[in-house]
Amino acid sequence: MHSVRKVTEDLYWVGANDRRLALFENIHPIPRGVSYNSYLLLDQQTVLFDTVDWSACRQFLENIEFVLNGRPLDYLVVNHMEPDHASSMEEVLIRYPNAKIISNNKAFMLMRQFGFHIDERTEEVKEGDTKSFGKHTVTFVSAPMVHWPEVMATFDTTNGVLFSADAFGTFAALNGKLFNDEMNFDRDWIDEARRYYTNIVGKYGPQVQALLKKAAKLDIKYICPLHGPVWRSNLGYFLDKYDKWSKYEPEEKGVLIVYGSMYGNTESAADALASKLVEKGITNVALYDVSNTHVSYLISESFRYSHIVLASVTYNLGIYPPMHNYLMDMKALNLQNRTFAIVENGSWACKSGTLMRSFLENEMKNMTVLDEKLTLTSAMNEDNMANLDALAESLAASVKGA
Repeated sequence: MHSVRKVTEDLYWVGANDRRLALFENIHPIPRGVSYNSYLLLDQQTVLFDTVDWSACRQFLENIEFVLNGRPLDYLVVNHMEPDHASSMEEVLIRYPNAKIISNNKAFMLMRQFGFHIDERTEEVKEGDTKSFGKHTVTFVSAPMVHWPEVMATFDTTNGVLFSADAFGTFAALNGKLFNDEMNFDRDWIDEARRYYTNIVGKYGPQVQALLKKAAKLDIKYICPLHGPVWRSNLGYFLDKYDKWSKYEPEEKGVLIVYGSMYGNTESAADALASKLVEKGITNVALYDVSNTHVSYLISESFRYSHIVLASVTYNLGIYPPMHNYLMDMKALNLQNRTFAIVENGSWACKSGTLMRSFLENEMKNMTVLDEKLTLTSAMNEDNMANLDALAESLAASVKGA
């Protein structure tokens, strides 16, 4: 049974939702599922913009057939060749044997690498090229490394629709609500949008900035991403988020405390620090256990907050392994411009604080580490309270001055 939504005159959403997949890219938990967005334009010629993951192919094909209503498919525009958007390509091409594929040289290279049979069916485009399908004329915008090298966006100059590939995407299934103004995005969706951006695209901030500069020159009225809602109002809200995230600017003044604790003593110190911060007027505080919080959530929160506290036990004379993994993900995703504080614990050889500071200062970019540090030998006691208070005071002053 088909399930489609009209986006604008002549344009239909023909994608599908996946609520069965547990891990996006077999890494990131998606408890609310994910949507695979595809769009079908009915003009003098019919045009399909991207396809969907193989898992949603049957629903997708039913949607296309319903909207075409007996018409042939003339073109398939491929903005992004990642399999969650392109693995149903050949099924479309088999059913619509006269359809031509419009994409760029790198995308065609990837199609051949994936084993797709595309010879004699390709129409190559590059930055700035245009194509008319009748009433609608589109222009093609190169967006390399947002977040694969072949990525492009397609802008419909007739109706102001930007087909943005993975840019402006969001985790979570749509549940019937296609447009951003059909939902309370800031309440129900922003966390999943941030987690999507920071973990999937976050490494490529300069490339996102380049795309934002190109987008600023276009008269965009709709943003149609490949995951998540279509934007048709308040575009500036989401564009501003992308601008901050891609510049690695903190979204909020506040303190993220991430602790690694084996027996609860480091956790107790993290709790005490959080309480001290709130007493000093810093109420925007978040606290996470690095051992039972998936790192994708920690990365998302790291992009969100201006200040981060790393509280770690020493393990085999090194950093607690889950904390080390978190640091490695921060580095891989290019996080910058944050202020850190350190809490370290060790029963006989306390090394974690020195090692974490060295990592932040030597392995990452533009990080500030406060000199005040809380060092524990096994557990908090009255002798530590002055250092705890000094650390909280230093953090509070830094947040207020940020």
